[in-house]
Amino acid sequence: MRGGATISRALLLLPLLAGCWFSRTPQTPEVTHPTLVTATTMGPGDVFEVKVYDEKDLSGVFRVSSTGTINFPLVGKLRVEGLTSSAVADLLQKKLAERFLRNPQVSILVKEYNSKKVSVFGQVNKPGTFPYEEGMTVIQVISMAGGFSKMAAKNDTNVTRLVEGAEHKYPVPVEAIAEGKAKNFLLKPGDIIYVPESIW
Repeated sequence: MRGGATISRALLLLPLLAGCWFSRTPQTPEVTHPTLVTATTMGPGDVFEVKVYDEKDLSGVFRVSSTGTINFPLVGKLRVEGLTSSAVADLLQKKLAERFLRNPQVSILVKEYNSKKVSVFGQVNKPGTFPYEEGMTVIQVISMAGGFSKMAAKNDTNVTRLVEGAEHKYPVPVEAIAEGKAKNFLLKPGDIIYVPESIW
């Protein structure tokens, strides 16, 4: 009888022991996926300050040319278009270390990201510059600029765009686009919209 009672008690304790076991089992931690951040790259018209430690003559403010380059003291012409600010700093450090300085320390501060903007001028109510957004159209930017003025020659609107360092002008028949008779015109960073005055 005692053996049977002992077995019965053991069976009663099994659920409690199992509960203790599972409570001590570590839970799998939740996996946190980092958010992908796209670094902003340099483009024509961007302005940035370069500081070379203990080298005042090599420090200064530079503007990226229409061909995507800068002229840096001692080093000469460097292509920086498409590079992040940290990549430009690394490139300058490498070029300076090759022939001119021992262990140069370079830092960069971007002052203007003009290549990541679009501008609208001429016969609009609020001419100016606006941050570029993917998929932005001419009509959207004109709307952001307060719409056309009364003197606007709407169908003579044009967009100036840099293509491989050269300026190209594209006619944009805004009224025809609004009426569905022409395709919408997608903008690119650095585009300049101009709305001329009507001669009538």
